[in-house]
Amino acid sequence: MKLDAQELQKYQPNRYPFLMIDYVTEVVPGKFAKGYKNLSNNEWYFPVHFPNGANMPGALQLEAMAQMLTVAITTQEGLAGKVTHALQHNVRFKKEVLPGEQLIIEAEVLSWKRGICKGKAKGFTHGEVACEADMMITIPEILEEFLPK
Repeated sequence: MKLDAQELQKYQPNRYPFLMIDYVTEVVPGKFAKGYKNLSNNEWYFPVHFPNGANMPGALQLEAMAQMLTVAITTQEGLAGKVTHALQHNVRFKKEVLPGEQLIIEAEVLSWKRGICKGKAKGFTHGEVACEADMMITIPEILEEFLPK
């Protein structure tokens, strides 16, 4: 399955300017998702981060990876459009992500139980790892069913 900019919005609740994915090139629901973010000079954050050495903020690189992991989860039956929340992230930044580059993102679901997803993701530019993260995200609506009353 591939998701263009319009189809992606069925599975990813974020919208511009906070949607950090442009296209999903491949997704196997509940397993993995791959896609990219094109980084033009017109991105809202480049003029201020940093004026003489623009690069994509690390928090937004992490957000892009988390959004791709969200797509791997919300493309499962009955989960389209569900809101996710971060539980835990362990992220490593390897190199700057610069204007004009394409951030290729690969996210893998390691486990999915009771509304909690454990996964990992990597972001690449020019074939090299730029960032990577181990993540836990949740769909609170599902998790709440399993919490003690």
